[in-house]
Amino acid sequence: MAKEIERKFLVSGKRWRLSADAGVPIKQGYLATMDDRSLRVRAYGDGRACLTLKIGQAALSRDEYEFEIDPAVAEEMLGQAVGTVIEKVRHEVAYKGFTWEVDVYGGRYSGLVVAEVELRNETDRPEIPDWIGREVTGDYRYSNQAMALSEGALRSSHEPQSQSG
Repeated sequence: MAKEIERKFLVSGKRWRLSADAGVPIKQGYLATMDDRSLRVRAYGDGRACLTLKIGQAALSRDEYEFEIDPAVAEEMLGQAVGTVIEKVRHEVAYKGFTWEVDVYGGRYSGLVVAEVELRNETDRPEIPDWIGREVTGDYRYSNQAMALSEGALRSSHEPQSQSG
């Protein structure tokens, strides 16, 4: 069984860009959702696509099953998505033994920048970079599932990235 163990934070400033890769665009939609599970499809700008099933309600850790699929099938599935298809560019930033994934959102959530760090186990305590802001692990409003299904409630309440450093 695959486990996803991650923490999520808002990003403060643009210093993360100094160490980030070029990023890859992602379109992500949900095909089915329930309180404790979701089935999502992703199409990546580099030609990859995947279908992911996530199960669990814990803030830090959930079961995750991911399968590569044909990109044309993914595009067709995105047309059947429930709610809004999320658009973002994902950048990777290596920092002191961990890889941080920084998502820069477009569309409805333009201006929102969120960083996730995937952990090997729940007791990992990665050093937090200085460009990390408030932790939002477990805050359902910042889950992609909630953002896809919402009517934009987060849109006016998210903390946009600071324009300084």
